[in-house]
Amino acid sequence: MTEVKQYDVIIIGAGPAGMTAATYASRADLKTVMLDQGIYGGQMNNTAEVENYPGYNSIMGPDLAEKMYASSTQFGAEYSFGMITGVEVLDKNEKLVHTDMGDFQAPALIIATGSEHIHLGVDGEEEYQGKGVSYCAVCDGAFFKGESVAVVGGGDSAVEEGLYLADVVKDVTVYVRDNKLKAQPILQQRAKKQENMHFVWNTEVTAIEGDGEAVSQLKLHNNQTGEEQVVDQSGIFIYVGLKPNTQVFENLGITDDRGWIKTDDKMATAVPGIFAAGDVRAKSLRQITTAVGDGGLAGQEAYQYVAELKSEA
Repeated sequence: MTEVKQYDVIIIGAGPAGMTAATYASRADLKTVMLDQGIYGGQMNNTAEVENYPGYNSIMGPDLAEKMYASSTQFGAEYSFGMITGVEVLDKNEKLVHTDMGDFQAPALIIATGSEHIHLGVDGEEEYQGKGVSYCAVCDGAFFKGESVAVVGGGDSAVEEGLYLADVVKDVTVYVRDNKLKAQPILQQRAKKQENMHFVWNTEVTAIEGDGEAVSQLKLHNNQTGEEQVVDQSGIFIYVGLKPNTQVFENLGITDDRGWIKTDDKMATAVPGIFAAGDVRAKSLRQITTAVGDGGLAGQEAYQYVAELKSEA
């Protein structure tokens, strides 16, 4: 029988919320582990410049991730790779987390798995991932120097990544399904000043085409006029929304009808001892700052929960 590793608190996810929760929990002398199937930092690793995090006029996302990780482990919190395959609530308030690298058990569990980009779901999208289809301008923009690329979306992420690409590629065309942007005004102002960044309104990408090796064309549909069009494009960066990484927690009964985890103002879910923090929560603003705030509260509340259990034992 495989040995189950015992902790006071298990944190699933090592983005800004998870790392902050680890800082608070381990500083309170809880035996703490962060579990993640990728590198720590979450979506910060896909962010070029962060300009709205207190203490920095501007900092590269991966650099901020490194600083947070150093802070999160300074009081003894552990970091472990592993894909979560299931979570069980046991007797005596224990939670059992199954991973492909072994099982972990603790009385307190903090879910900080964040969210991921929604795909368009059009022909060619899956086929050309990594061959011209991307969800990360910071990761892949350099491959398109001197070329023309497309960005799909009208929110903060689409405009931010479009601005980043505009400094790298020949020109950027942003396809927006509505007749206006939803991005913050300051981002819209910057985009309008960018000479090689252009916007096409009321337009949706209906297919992505190529030669089998790389993207070469996009099929477009104008949802106002009905016009169909094919344009040459060597890359497409997609930012049309987010979905929560909560599929593995559906059996716990803590999500809403869209999959976001519901919590109270102390990050507690409907299951005692299970907390959630960061972008995985049902809330209106998903930023690094709000994730950090959530993580601090979750870490502190996990400490209070474990302390009460120990006092009753």
